[in-house]
Amino acid sequence: MAEPSDSNGRAATRARMSGKERRLQLVDVGRRLFAEKGFEGTSVEEIAAKAGVSKPVVYEHFGGKEGLYAVVVDREIELLLERMTNALTSRNPRQLAEQAALALLEYIETNTDGFRILVRDSPVAQSTGGFASLISDVASQVEHIMVAQFKARGFDPKLAPMYAQMLVGMVALTGQWWLDVRKPKRADVAAHLVNLAWNGLAHLEAKPALKTVAPDGTKPVRGSGKNADFRASK
Repeated sequence: MAEPSDSNGRAATRARMSGKERRLQLVDVGRRLFAEKGFEGTSVEEIAAKAGVSKPVVYEHFGGKEGLYAVVVDREIELLLERMTNALTSRNPRQLAEQAALALLEYIETNTDGFRILVRDSPVAQSTGGFASLISDVASQVEHIMVAQFKARGFDPKLAPMYAQMLVGMVALTGQWWLDVRKPKRADVAAHLVNLAWNGLAHLEAKPALKTVAPDGTKPVRGSGKNADFRASK
């Protein structure tokens, strides 16, 4: 037996979504549209049409386009920050740099729509915590590791926060560029990023490669102890 339909031809079963299911559906629809068209280019009418609901349903759940956008941005920030924080497991600077580069590039590769939303300029994004504040949050996760390394090497630990911002910022901006070009491959981009961060312009390697982390970012290539990164890089 065919499903009963309303006057617009939509299956009546669609209206039987729970409030939570409908909210998740609208977030998913909004995420796709905001990534494709941006905040200004997306209308409540289009969101409602894509979800198969009326405009009042969108207003009921989110108060309007701004509320939906804020939820989408907050979810993406939470996801990226979680991935970056979970990836930064090393206490060694070389391995830390490789982990950070791979984690962000992996997020871009698998969550392209979300990253496009985060890097867009929008008043709503600025009020709810945009990409710049997200990168600052990630840098704060790196900071305490940098402080320990600076102390161990006899450097001024007060400079560690600045270096953490430099490292994470360089990776993030490169990620924005790579978002569209997608060449070279993720592991190669990460290797070149670390090449610059680790060796500096004066000592760049012609053909850099990841030395302490596998291309998937899950395990060290050689060694797993405190000085694994230093042994592998020499």
